[in-house]
Amino acid sequence: MSHSSEIQPMRTSLLPYGKQSIDEDDIQAVVKVLKSDYLTTGPEIERFEKRIAEYVGAKYAIAFSNGTAALHAACYAAEIQPGDEVITTPLTFAASANCLLYQGGSPVFADIDERTYNINPKEIRKKITSKTKAIIPVDFTGQPASLDEIMAIAKENNLVVIEDAAHALGSTYKGKRIGSISDMTMFSFHPVKHITTGEGGMITTNHRKYYEKLCQFRSHGITRDRGKMKSNHGPWYYEMQNLGFNYRLTDFQAALGNSQLNKLERFISRRREIAAIYQDAWKGHQELILPFQQESGQSSWHLFVLRINSNTVRVDRKTIFTELMEQNIGVNVHYIPIYLFPYYQELGFQQGLCPVAEKVYEEFITVPLYPAMTNEDVQDVIAAVNRTIRKYKRV
Repeated sequence: MSHSSEIQPMRTSLLPYGKQSIDEDDIQAVVKVLKSDYLTTGPEIERFEKRIAEYVGAKYAIAFSNGTAALHAACYAAEIQPGDEVITTPLTFAASANCLLYQGGSPVFADIDERTYNINPKEIRKKITSKTKAIIPVDFTGQPASLDEIMAIAKENNLVVIEDAAHALGSTYKGKRIGSISDMTMFSFHPVKHITTGEGGMITTNHRKYYEKLCQFRSHGITRDRGKMKSNHGPWYYEMQNLGFNYRLTDFQAALGNSQLNKLERFISRRREIAAIYQDAWKGHQELILPFQQESGQSSWHLFVLRINSNTVRVDRKTIFTELMEQNIGVNVHYIPIYLFPYYQELGFQQGLCPVAEKVYEEFITVPLYPAMTNEDVQDVIAAVNRTIRKYKRV
């Protein structure tokens, strides 16, 4: 810890944990579409899909109105039905499990690896039954899950892997970009993510059958493909063949995404730079447990999550959280284990199901990390954390 960071004065305005980076190029890209003939489905969407597919190294990419819609569509494409079980992590946003409920499936929560905070493949194996249909691993904070092991488990048991990579655009696993490995991979373009379309999501896949199902599902289950229709009333005719949803992205959102995509590598580089500064500032600090950095993959650092070491700090996480907020450091907590929510408790899930996830949840605190942060912002975070931890350090 540098002496200068310890004596640095407190901020006078709130520094959020995450924030979009929008510039004039982005604004003009959206304005151009607003002045065009297309507002909803148009050429910017197809261009955005193609560019994302090329970036991650997948054959297909399908845009959706948001990441949750994309996950729902992936569960549909994987033919999740009532009675089917899908294994996922509890340490994620609710959508990773809610998407199964939309299809009538049942989430089965497998505990996490305490080092990586990702789903533990050993725990996945314990949860497999004759009803298991799929696995939804989550690349928590941008750190890739153990995809080789998970894909091997899936192959052995004839399961579909739907990777929730909402945090991981630009991350790599064993030399491959996330989005090219699993059967289907979901990306999110919410404002705090690596690039934004306001709200938006994407599924990438290398499987034609999934691609076709996803395209139809996002547009009311309708097809205009003459070769797939059961009848043909004329050139105006289209056919609703299943119960889909209106999950389409707008063309002006896709225009924003295309503009943002031009800056993705710069955004990721800055995220990694800030993460490295944090790692260096807090390494060897017994009061804090730093994020594990895997040799098998490179994170694109959506979040920087600290753990408060309860053995060396004499107050709980809530106290630390409150004091950092009072210093205008906009911390957050990612995530509350899904099955602890009242809705899931009513479904029969009980506390104690995944003890490792519950333990780390009590110690987690997310500090600000986004590309537009200045070096002074980063030092403000370091100084505030140092002040607070020093105050409550066990003697």
